[in-house]
Parts: sequence; C-alpha cells; structure tokens
Amino acid sequence: MKKIGLIASLFAVFLATTSCGTKKIAELEEKNKETQELLDSATVKLNSCLEEKASLTATTNALRDQNDMLRANNQELINNMGNLTTLTTKGAENLEKSLESLREKDLTIRKLQDAVTRRDSVNLALVQSLKGVLGDLNDDDINISVEKGVVYVNISDKLLFSSGSTRVTAKAKEVLGKVATVVKNKPDFEFMVEGHTDDDGVKTGASFKDNWDLSVLRATAVVRLLQDEFGVDPKRMTAAGRGEYVPVASNETNDGKAKNRRTRIVVLPKIDQFYSMIEEGMKDPNIN
Repeated sequence: MKKIGLIASLFAVFLATTSCGTKKIAELEEKNKETQELLDSATVKLNSCLEEKASLTATTNALRDQNDMLRANNQELINNMGNLTTLTTKGAENLEKSLESLREKDLTIRKLQDAVTRRDSVNLALVQSLKGVLGDLNDDDINISVEKGVVYVNISDKLLFSSGSTRVTAKAKEVLGKVATVVKNKPDFEFMVEGHTDDDGVKTGASFKDNWDLSVLRATAVVRLLQDEFGVDPKRMTAAGRGEYVPVASNETNDGKAKNRRTRIVVLPKIDQFYSMIEEGMKDPNIN
C-alpha cells in the first residue's frame, strides 16, 4: 500500500514537472520565434540600407564626375573668353585701321573731286569765252567742245589754208587772233596745235614729202602765227602733226575727207597748275 502511494506521489511529481517543462519550452519557442522575426526584419532593413548606400555611392560618383566635367568646361570657357577678348581687341584695332584708311581715301577722293570741279569750272569759263569771241562763225568751220576735262577747238582747213598750202589765210588770221586774245588771258593753260589730213596722198612736186609733213607744217604755221603776230608765249605751245591717222569721219566721201582735214587746238591746264588746285583744295576747311 505504501509502495502504491509512493509511486502515485512520484507520478504526480513527474506530471507536475513535465507540465512545467512543456510550458517553459512553449515560452522559449515563442521567444525564439519573435527573435527570428526581429532578425528577419533587421536583415531586410540592412539589405535595404546597403542597397540605398550603393545607390547613393553611385550618385555621389556620378555627381563627382559631373562636377569635374563642369570644372573642365568652366576652365575652357574662361580660356575661350580670354582668347575672344584678345580677338575682339585685335578686331577692333583692325576695324579702326580700316575706318582710318577709308577716311583717308574719302578725303583724297574729295580733294580730287574738288580739284576736278574747279578744273571743270575753269574749262567752262574758257569755253564760254571762246564761244563769245567766235560765236558768229559757221559751226562747219569751227567747233568747240570739252572731253574728259580738256577743251578742244577744231578749225577746218578750208578756213585756215588754201588747198595744198601751209600758208594761213587772211580770214583764218582773224579767227586765230580771237583765240589768241582768249588764251593769252588764261596763263594757267597750255595748248597743243595738231595738224590732221585726209588719206589722199600729196601731189607730185609738192614742197612736203607726205601727209605727216603736211600736218606738221600746218601746225607749225599756226603756232608761228600765234607767236609772231599775236604775242602768245611759245613756251605754252606745242606743234604736232597727226597725218591721216586720227580721222573723225570716213574718208570714203568728200564730206568725210573735208571733216578730216582740220587743225585742232587742245587747251588743257598746266600739270603743275592742276596739282596746285589739289593742294589748294587740301587747305579747304570744309574738307579738312
């Protein structure tokens, strides 16, 4: 009986101990489960942090590279600005030189234009004077014109000379006397007397060899007359013969031949006088 009681007591203790152990195990398992969940959550957060760190590191490296590139670009821009400033300065200097050159050229052109205008004015006055004293003559016998700044007085040979002769006619002396009066009052001019012929050959037994001789002798006859009878300074005159080689009309007709037989007086300003006009123009305050 005592043994049965002892066994029952031991069994009761065993059951009590077993029940307590099972409860402890259950509690430990629950804590272990909670710990595992915390570990899993921490692992997930750690992985997320690592990924975020990797992303930030990549972004930082990209920003660093971009910053380096911007620095390099900035330095290049600074260098280019320096070069541009140099080029701009040189460009401004070149532009100023070009403008100065243009101003000088414009000034020169204006001076020349002023001189030409003055020359043209003098020529116009000369033409008016000549036409004034010769205005009653037939236009077929004498013609006055201005070409390229030069005054031309064309006198037909039928007025100046008899056929085949180098002697100036009495009527021509009257004309040349009027011309001499005008040119003598224009000491700033020089003139050249040119003899011209048609293409007919000289007659046998004539006192001159050919049309060259005839044109020169007629020019010298006019120059000599202006000098000896009308007192024109010989230093202002030139005698020249052009023969048949500068015609103004066709030699196929008698009318054309008559026009080609002529003496031309070329009146032009003295070269030094023309340059004096330019120098005087340079002194003009409106130009300078």
